[in-house]
Amino acid sequence: MSTNRIAKPEAPVDVEERIYRSVFEGVMEQRLTPGTKLPEAALCELFDVKRATVRKVLQRLAHDHIVELRLNRGAVVAAPTPEETRQIFEARRALEGALLELAVAHASKADIAALRKQLAQEHEAMHRFDQPAWARLASSFHLQVAALGRNPVLLRYLTELISRCSLIVALYEPPGNAACEHEEHERIVDCIANGNAKGALKLMEAHLRELEQRIVLHSAQPEPSLAQKLGLS
Repeated sequence: MSTNRIAKPEAPVDVEERIYRSVFEGVMEQRLTPGTKLPEAALCELFDVKRATVRKVLQRLAHDHIVELRLNRGAVVAAPTPEETRQIFEARRALEGALLELAVAHASKADIAALRKQLAQEHEAMHRFDQPAWARLASSFHLQVAALGRNPVLLRYLTELISRCSLIVALYEPPGNAACEHEEHERIVDCIANGNAKGALKLMEAHLRELEQRIVLHSAQPEPSLAQKLGLS
């Protein structure tokens, strides 16, 4: 008797999540830059799904401000304006500061150890010059710290703001700059470990303001294929 099993078709919810995560992570890792077109036909072919599935995912991404749906022009990765950039960073500083203060109050020894492990991964990615991995880990660090605040509502809003900041960095930051400085992350973790909320807040405020100040209003990005930007080739 044959032991071969026929692979089950992917459930609709699973494939929708896979498409969403591919686009979301492409933005977070700065492979999908602002203004990148996301043609429905190309996405259908890449993920072997029908247009109705792709449209549902694109609507969700638009709701989360990751893409823009343009009448008769399809979906593109969102491109924040300079004014939106200022507002997004302003909101992020306020929200991340609130979550950081909660994180200092709640962080356990195990939480600190997990943050140290994250810092080690950042350091390794930085020294092998892996910019996509470094960008992903830098964003992940901020979310990992914020999660220690134990407030999932605030964390959900911050997740959206950080993804929008990744778009801004991809659009405006000059080539060769790191999205975050590893040493600044280390100092913030030291403050959390020492229960120094005031010091952590001061460092995070300066950290985010420095990131915003490095933004310049131009972009000159190469144009890889959509499959490459989604991490599928």
